[in-house]
Amino acid sequence: MKLTAQLIIFSCLMLGSLGKPQFPEQEKDPNFWNMWAQQTLKNALSLQSLNTNKAMNLILFLGDGMGIPTVTAARILKGQLNGQSGEETQLEMDKFPFVSLAKTYNTNAQVPDSAGTATAYLCGVKANEGTVGVTAAAVRTQCNTTRGNEVTSILRWAKEAGKSVGIVTTTRVNHATPSASYAHSVDRDWYSDNEMPAEALRDGCKDIARQLFENIPNIDVIMGGGRKYMFPKNMSDVEYPSILKHSGTRKDGRNLVQEWTDRMKDKKGHYVWNKKQLLSLNPNNVNYLLGLFEPADLPYDLERNSETDPSLTEMVEVAIKILKKNPSGFYLLVEGGRIDHGHHEGKAKQALHEAVEMDRAIGRADLMTSVHDTMTVVTADHSHVFNFGGYTLRGNTIFGLAPMLSDIDQKPFTSIIYGNGPGYKLVNGARENVSTINYQENNYQAQAAVPLSMETHGGEDVAVFAKGPLAHLLHGVHEQNYIPHVMAYAACIGQNREHCVSRSGAADLRPILSSIAALLTVTRLLC
Repeated sequence: MKLTAQLIIFSCLMLGSLGKPQFPEQEKDPNFWNMWAQQTLKNALSLQSLNTNKAMNLILFLGDGMGIPTVTAARILKGQLNGQSGEETQLEMDKFPFVSLAKTYNTNAQVPDSAGTATAYLCGVKANEGTVGVTAAAVRTQCNTTRGNEVTSILRWAKEAGKSVGIVTTTRVNHATPSASYAHSVDRDWYSDNEMPAEALRDGCKDIARQLFENIPNIDVIMGGGRKYMFPKNMSDVEYPSILKHSGTRKDGRNLVQEWTDRMKDKKGHYVWNKKQLLSLNPNNVNYLLGLFEPADLPYDLERNSETDPSLTEMVEVAIKILKKNPSGFYLLVEGGRIDHGHHEGKAKQALHEAVEMDRAIGRADLMTSVHDTMTVVTADHSHVFNFGGYTLRGNTIFGLAPMLSDIDQKPFTSIIYGNGPGYKLVNGARENVSTINYQENNYQAQAAVPLSMETHGGEDVAVFAKGPLAHLLHGVHEQNYIPHVMAYAACIGQNREHCVSRSGAADLRPILSSIAALLTVTRLLC
């Protein structure tokens, strides 16, 4: 009787999708597929004429935790949000002509973390997990292994070449990904001096928030969260004055925001902490921008207050408007950082909506730049143990049920599932029946095979999408640290610039193979 009731409930849940056409009528015609493939072939043939221009601008979009299953699921979600079945939709990154794979392992970890990977794709050198802006000779938490093992990032290379530079993230601006662009720290968690051990402070190590303002003092645009790490301990937050956990954390008593404001007041520098202030700025009158919109990370896009908190797309638009004023060009790092957080919490809906928002930002950047002089790269630092399956029908909501019951416990299951994480739940000693709960709720934690308080990263390769000058150099399967070397080569910044021809604006391709080969050899020896 109980099983019969479950089957009736499940049948009701599936009834809506079974009544819909499974695919568009035109897809029954082979001409539809042949014509589509032929047009794709024509587009591919046009790529035989390579873009060998010098890249004036460089943009790196980093989807933290955006493995290939996340890209595919985000594509389907984007289509379904637009009233389509989803599978045939194109993400903005799908339109990029060149795609490769990056191997993500850290020097000491098969399955990596975001700090060691950030050092790879920003500094060009693989590193240990938990460390940023230092070589693999540095040991996590051991301050005395920092000195002499620092490595610089492509953001610094761009700044030293006279370009404007910017950082935009949905996490704290001193989180793992952005911090590798300016900091040298043997522990990614040293957000302020409050999080550092006394021994590290005595040995002269600096917290990451302090390094943000001191290592490269004139970063043109900085936007994200992390306000509390910039203010003296117990100083009330401007937005949440009565919430103690949002108060300042700094033990040294410094007000880093005030110091920045004082330094930039005569240089058209502006500090903002909400959306209204940000969008009221005239970018033509702004040379430097510091935007700290939350005490810690920005809220998930699904939970964002659209009146007070800017979206990633809005931040990117303002950033590019400011940076592109520089006739020498710019480098911009954009992180969709909370894709990762959604997955860690087992909240696939949050993670995928974050990925879709980052794709919107990619589209906005495309409208504001030219493929002729701007190299844009979209990639991830690592993947997650996230996937979807279960023989779902065409157009099935990405957050929906598989069209079958388990043949073991006779219960329905969602298409999305995690290999491990907080979604592992037992009810009366058995797997939870998802038909009895709202599995499409924003914070629903998808079922997981292994119980963990936080879901883990995945170790497989990640996709690298590229367009613009010399984007074809991102091809095949490469080590993750290859990425900034290619971007720097395209822009004629960093260590190998002998191929650049400044007058024509084009890059001489003849020494590329020898230069890259030598570069990788040196990198291998250093590691």
